[in-house]
Amino acid sequence: MNAFNLSMLLSGQYHDWLLNGLLLSVKLALLSLALALPLALLIAVLRLSPIALLRAAAVAYVEGIRNVPLLAHMLFWYFGAPEFLPERVKAWLYEGNVEAASAVIALVLYTAAYMSEDIRSGLRSIPKEQMEASRTLGFSFLESMRLVILPQSLRVTVPPLISQTLNLWKNTSIAMVIGVGELMYQAQQVESASFRSYEAFAFATAGYLGISILITLLSSWYQQCYPVRSA
Repeated sequence: MNAFNLSMLLSGQYHDWLLNGLLLSVKLALLSLALALPLALLIAVLRLSPIALLRAAAVAYVEGIRNVPLLAHMLFWYFGAPEFLPERVKAWLYEGNVEAASAVIALVLYTAAYMSEDIRSGLRSIPKEQMEASRTLGFSFLESMRLVILPQSLRVTVPPLISQTLNLWKNTSIAMVIGVGELMYQAQQVESASFRSYEAFAFATAGYLGISILITLLSSWYQQCYPVRSA
């Protein structure tokens, strides 16, 4: 059995491949998070809307997304969705980085569905009298949400959202199935080129574990600084 070769992880071509994959994974996670949060907030508010049609649309979105595996979402947005586009648009997409774009779309829609339920739970934790009082003062539904309900629900909502961020970070690894050059994809490339599977996947494991620990520490810090107090 060959000895573990640490030097290939610290410098050289394979190191560059793995580092680029790690950086791309981080970029995928950050971009997806930035897009998923506002979408999740919108869906959560629609779930509580007084308009039945909007509530039904939000429920259909959440249930439709959450009951399909993320892998299927990735494959659909890469292989399926472009087929509905005009040939000129489809050709333009495939000339660019359509793999990364498809991965971001799948991650955003999937993550937002789960985050919206956490946000909705936080909003519902606020006594309904708060909404009634704000409406009595002349606020609209959206104004009541923005000025009264959302600020109060923040402490309850942030910890589960951090947990969903951890899930999002780990889910970026599924993007390898559509050829996105993220960390798992690059680890596989290094293993195929060098036949050094231990080193390649040790780097990938350390990368996922390191970022996951940082997110977990952020969650612990937040809960210590802003503990949720029962009413």
